[in-house]
Amino acid sequence: MKINGKNYRSVWLDADGWTVRILDQTRLPWRVEELRLETAEHAARAITTMQTRGAPLIGAVAAYGLALAMRVAPEALHETAQMLGRTRPTAINLAWALERMVARLAPLPPAARAAAAYDEAAAIADDDVETCRLIGAHGLPLLAEIAARRGRVNVLTHCNAGWVATVDYGTALSPIYQAHDAGIDVRVWVDETRPRNQGAALTAFELGAHGVKHTVVADNAGGHLMQHGEVDIVIVGTDRVTRQGDVANKIGTYLKALAARDNGVPFWVALPHSTFDPRVSDGVAEIPIEERAAEEVTHLTGPDADGVLRRVQVTAPGSAAANPAFDVTPARLVSGLITERGRCEASEAGLRGLYPEKF
Repeated sequence: MKINGKNYRSVWLDADGWTVRILDQTRLPWRVEELRLETAEHAARAITTMQTRGAPLIGAVAAYGLALAMRVAPEALHETAQMLGRTRPTAINLAWALERMVARLAPLPPAARAAAAYDEAAAIADDDVETCRLIGAHGLPLLAEIAARRGRVNVLTHCNAGWVATVDYGTALSPIYQAHDAGIDVRVWVDETRPRNQGAALTAFELGAHGVKHTVVADNAGGHLMQHGEVDIVIVGTDRVTRQGDVANKIGTYLKALAARDNGVPFWVALPHSTFDPRVSDGVAEIPIEERAAEEVTHLTGPDADGVLRRVQVTAPGSAAANPAFDVTPARLVSGLITERGRCEASEAGLRGLYPEKF
């Protein structure tokens, strides 16, 4: 990714070779600020507060958090991994990355764990970059085919599944970037994605930085746009995909899938291998759904006329608020899955064809 002419990844090592840097996503799009992580606790706090977020990215940040811990307490491998794993429950990438780290480090003597931890965390980050690039390559033909028929392609996306949600490229946005770079006339409808507004803040920010045409819409506008032929395809990311193809993603995704089915609009889901969880079959019944703080619903943060970030209440005083962070879209509503290994139907047979080793 490039911000103000500077190339970034979403997580990287500082010049000292051991501290970890991330972008503070709670300050975007108004300010581009870096956070310096020096301990596993710093990493855990950044994940919990969503200063770093996005299913693939929190896995990479957690891996580096474990590496930070191995510098000072290599004997606390399992305890630290458990602490990091408790930060957010829905995205399986977090558990996947920590399991991979523990499998690599546990057989080693404590004195050898720090160096190996940094190597493994770097490998996880590099894997995510290449995985997301390939997701874009496999999703690009979907957009190119529509553009060839219609002269342009209108994509609707929900939440943020771009380069700030991954180490680079993104998942759902990777095909869009590659289509734009290939000269395809692509326009993106960006759901605001209440309550945290990751679409309005983060997706709009990064699409604008890349020069992609986009329009922010209220979350409830998607069905209307589909009814009037303004959406050619929906592409979203995901935090967990079950063995039968159910998809957990940001709250509101299920409603987009229903609207897409009713209007005959293809509904595609982009995922890296780290998001596939073959241990879960029924997504609605088995995937834990994170319940976040009510204040995310009752309050909004943004700059005032003077550019000062302020927090304001938007609900009636005294009203209770519920805040489920994710919902599950059943496989029957998903047109297909876009992965780094290709595209497949959202089913056990489709996933087994691409990932036989995971079964």
